[in-house]
Amino acid sequence: MKKIGLHEIRREFIEFFKGKDHLDLPSFSLVPKNDKSLLLINAGMAPLKPYFTGEKIPPSKRVVTCQKCIRTADIDNVGKTDRHATFFEMLGNFSFGDYFKKEAIQWAWEFLTENLQIPKERLWASIYLEDDEVYEIWNKVIGLDDSKIVRLGKEDNFWELEVGPCGPCSEIYVDRGEEYGCGKEECKPGCDCDRYIEVWNLVFTQFDKDESGNYYPLKNPNIDTGMGLERIAAVIEGADNIFEVKEIRKIINKVEMISDKKYGVDPKADVSIRVITDHARAMTFLVSDGVLPSNEGRGYVLRRLIRRAARHGKLLGINKPFLKDIVETVIDSWKVEYEEIKEREGQIKKVVQVEEEKFQETIHQGIHILEEYIKQILEHKGEYLDGEKAFKLYDTYGFPLDLTKEILEEKGLKVREDEFNKYMEEQRQRARKAREEYTDSGWKKGSPLEEIIGYDVVFRGYDILSLNTEVLDIFIDGNKVDEMEEGEEGIIILKETPFYGESGGQVGDIGFIENDGFKGKVIDTKRTKDETIIHFVKVEMGSLKVGDRVLAKVDEENRNNTMRNHSATHLLHQALREVLGDHVSQAGSIVLPNRLRFDFTHYEAVKEEELKKIERIVNEKILESLEVKTMEMSLDESEKMGVIGLFEDKYKDIVRVVQMGNYSKELCGGTHVANTSHIGLFKIISESSIAAGVRRIEAVTGKGVYEYLLELERDLDRIGYILKSNRKEIVNRIENIIEELKEKDKQIDSLKSKMALSIVDDIIDSKQVVNGMNLIVYKVENMDMNSLRDLGDKIRDKVKSCIVVLASVNDGKLSFVTMATKDLVEKGVHAGNIIREVAKITGGGGGGRPDMAQAGGKDISKVDEALNMVSTIITSQMK
Repeated sequence: MKKIGLHEIRREFIEFFKGKDHLDLPSFSLVPKNDKSLLLINAGMAPLKPYFTGEKIPPSKRVVTCQKCIRTADIDNVGKTDRHATFFEMLGNFSFGDYFKKEAIQWAWEFLTENLQIPKERLWASIYLEDDEVYEIWNKVIGLDDSKIVRLGKEDNFWELEVGPCGPCSEIYVDRGEEYGCGKEECKPGCDCDRYIEVWNLVFTQFDKDESGNYYPLKNPNIDTGMGLERIAAVIEGADNIFEVKEIRKIINKVEMISDKKYGVDPKADVSIRVITDHARAMTFLVSDGVLPSNEGRGYVLRRLIRRAARHGKLLGINKPFLKDIVETVIDSWKVEYEEIKEREGQIKKVVQVEEEKFQETIHQGIHILEEYIKQILEHKGEYLDGEKAFKLYDTYGFPLDLTKEILEEKGLKVREDEFNKYMEEQRQRARKAREEYTDSGWKKGSPLEEIIGYDVVFRGYDILSLNTEVLDIFIDGNKVDEMEEGEEGIIILKETPFYGESGGQVGDIGFIENDGFKGKVIDTKRTKDETIIHFVKVEMGSLKVGDRVLAKVDEENRNNTMRNHSATHLLHQALREVLGDHVSQAGSIVLPNRLRFDFTHYEAVKEEELKKIERIVNEKILESLEVKTMEMSLDESEKMGVIGLFEDKYKDIVRVVQMGNYSKELCGGTHVANTSHIGLFKIISESSIAAGVRRIEAVTGKGVYEYLLELERDLDRIGYILKSNRKEIVNRIENIIEELKEKDKQIDSLKSKMALSIVDDIIDSKQVVNGMNLIVYKVENMDMNSLRDLGDKIRDKVKSCIVVLASVNDGKLSFVTMATKDLVEKGVHAGNIIREVAKITGGGGGGRPDMAQAGGKDISKVDEALNMVSTIITSQMK
């Protein structure tokens, strides 16, 4: 066989089929595009489905790809076996109504026997049992002996979904030798042993299956093939499994170096090494394709992979964040084919590191709680963890279910998964109910307003802010009426309108609807579920009837302020991507006349210097006076332009693109300024977290910035008045006050220390003896944690052999400190375990070392109860 490695095989395959007039398409993103049926791309043909179904015209009738894939169905088996993996690459050649079975089989044979130089005598083929045409090609055209062609049934050699394109397939196997076999005379492809390894599947898509299970011949049959890159590399290198392939072995070597554990020595350690090795590739490519850790969807897949790998690092004895170093090894190797992972290296490593560090913060607490649960189960000779407790671990401590299951499995236990799923579903229902309580237009679900549909209202507000139009209908309290009069409030529907109905985050316009005998104030404008624009009106004078002509007039200042903020969100979005990375995408927005709010995906708080840079870029683009153009085009055309889409599943075939110079291009139906200079100024007011992986920026523009500066001036004047200082001297005055306060704090600490010394003897006199040990339990008033620790040190040093438990309430905050002398620690006393149980009684928590620990409490009223239980807790733990 040809001596080439994984990366060389990939390039050889692509070049081979390019020589057969195939178009080389780079790997599609792992995030499916316009396909709600998939969470992540899991097969080579998945991104090409629109070409197979005829939904889209392919760029070429012949295509070759090496596609990144993620499969998580068997994630629990990854690591436990040497063949399961979550990430893999699939080599494939495809024909869309061009060549068919003969060419597909001939070229597969040619590539394997000539390019990879696999001996012909080691190759076998399986075919669908009824496919005589394929048998003839293998036997007569290729010359494969009849004994090496195996007919298998529908389960093995027929590819189909519920409905749609389907067809028989033929698989090519490599005989690895008798040493891998089961020893049975009838052993051949299809046997469960490891002798025959399937390397290439050729699918002949020639039927269309209907809902009744009938098969109809396709007018243009297709070819869909798939060959696992890692698997064929293992065959070529003579490796026993994919983890022995040289490029993947480099990752294992890095894990070995960090963990100081050798692969192939300890089966238990091997599981952890394989998990980390596999998951490192998956997380690298997921983050590169814009996925961020979260508690839902593909973000949860990434979070699960990172946390699973991190925990297996702990099992190997790695007690510090390490995954970014493993990811670096992946990037160094795979950048030869995927340049984007090198370009995004900093972002990939940072996302992985932040998530791993977050997990480190929660894992100790979660594992301790789970260990307590396990202890209780074993004491009662049980087998299952309650679903409610598993859900609490997930919901409160961020402990993934699969991790809970994995730890339980190590103890021979299981979780009541049906109960867990019940609690999960209840949580989803609560969230769904909260979301569905209101429609996209902002009113309560089930309102009569929902039924206002079927009107063809023409929106003219992109170009004009007032127009004469006709009243189509009037609604009061959800009921259609012929007339509305002074003092009444209701909804008016116009034939044409300049009023923008709330959508896309932009609030609805306000203004007036009037004629000679009527004046109504428009207090809001919304859209119904079929995009009918409706006007909420309060009648100030006269009456209005259906069919009347009116002047509809938008509040110009209000609209202009709203447009400034909306256009600023587009500049902000692009600046965020420029400074933070392409992973940033809009997660929601609200555009009001007086401010804007922009939610976006990002894995950590935006640093102060980054915020300043983002703000500076937006203001630079405002001052550059960029022309703002709007264009209508097909969705495909917008994608080719590189336009950013925010809510892809809502877009129609014809979309509206808003372009600001050559800087920002987004799909948007909102109203905007004609030139960025009209925004005036842009000022970020705040940046915060609103959910895992989602950040929020609030900002003001134009007049809002002026009012913000005025408010700052008023605050400065007030501070100056309080400090008895002018504006120029405020900073110096504050610095002086801080220095004075520091000096006073030192004096207070000194007094506290002296006071503590004065009561040390009184506290020692209160000691009791428990299990032959000196126990000192005492509550002192108004001591912070530092002072409490100092007091504990003094008591422990003076008594020499004792357990000290102190509590104090200071400024409404309850603190506990526990200490144990060295001799008692050697006897089994653990201060951390004692304090944890004491604090728990007050609804608090904490922990620490065997000789010293601290904790906080919540219910101050239970402090005496908690201290009274100390001797009981110690007696119980010593048993």
